[in-house]
Amino acid sequence: MSAFTTTCEVRWADLDLNGHARHTAFMDWATHCRIRAFASQGVTTTRFQELGVGPVIFREETDYLREVSGDDRITISFEFAGASPDWKHFRIRHLLTRQDGVHCATVVVRGSWFDLRQRKVVVPPEAIVRACEALPRSSDFEVLVSGQR
Repeated sequence: MSAFTTTCEVRWADLDLNGHARHTAFMDWATHCRIRAFASQGVTTTRFQELGVGPVIFREETDYLREVSGDDRITISFEFAGASPDWKHFRIRHLLTRQDGVHCATVVVRGSWFDLRQRKVVVPPEAIVRACEALPRSSDFEVLVSGQR
């Protein structure tokens, strides 16, 4: 299955004083893609609230490869690069590409599912598990062992 993708316009607010995308804009675009990917499987932000469970990110790494300016549109891909067998822990990789086809950044996040009432990491409910299983996996997908993120 090919990666899920979405596209974002670079907004004025995404730029720094040098006229190129600020570092946090890349993370915002990756977050937007993750939310859109889950929504494509019926797990919208409203559904997360109803389930009382949401994603919590423990680590976010970005490799900045090429400049992004205010005239660009960015395509962001989503693939699971790893997960524990019960989907409690996950690793997601995003590739960010400019409209000219240039790969400008890679964002990798590691996280888990967080119960909003109990305030702890949990195995996700069945609706989230189904969404995870339906979303694309990378060719180098890794099964994460307990405690590994």
